[in-house]
Amino acid sequence: MGKFIKAATILAVAGGLSACVNSDLERAGVGAAAGLGTALILATNPVVGAGVGAAAGALCDDVNLC
Repeated sequence: MGKFIKAATILAVAGGLSACVNSDLERAGVGAAAGLGTALILATNPVVGAGVGAAAGALCDDVNLC
C-alpha cells in the first residue's frame, strides 16, 4: 500500500474519531495521533507532525471544520 493511501486512511479514521470528542483538548489528542502516524508513514519529523496535528485538532471547530 502506498504512503499516500496509508496517510489518507489515518486522516480519515482520525476525522471520524474527532466527531466523538467534545473538547478542544480531546480533539488535539486525536489530531496529534493522526499527525504522528502520518509523519511516521511519510518518513518526516514525527514531532512536527504531532504538533501540527494537535494544533489542527484543537482549532478545527473554531473554523467550522469539525
